[in-house]
Amino acid sequence: MYVEQLIGPDTVNTMPPKTVDAFLDHGRVERTIDEDVDGAQRTLEAFAELGIEYDEVVNKLEREGVQKFSDSFKELIGEVDRKREELVAH
Repeated sequence: MYVEQLIGPDTVNTMPPKTVDAFLDHGRVERTIDEDVDGAQRTLEAFAELGIEYDEVVNKLEREGVQKFSDSFKELIGEVDRKREELVAH
């Protein structure tokens, strides 16, 4: 949904497998991160007028994103430990 709009130099975008598959199916690879900056600024100003605090939204998304990475990492380590125990038992 947002992958194409964030393509540019010195950027990294992590994506779950379903997003990668969707992008490979119908995405386009070209520099877009700095397209319509004025339009983006107008959107942020409109949000502010509606009482939507940009910094609050960014902080929430950052916290949620870090938590999801942490949860995934813990799950991965748990699976590695489980498999190690299984192999050691044999």
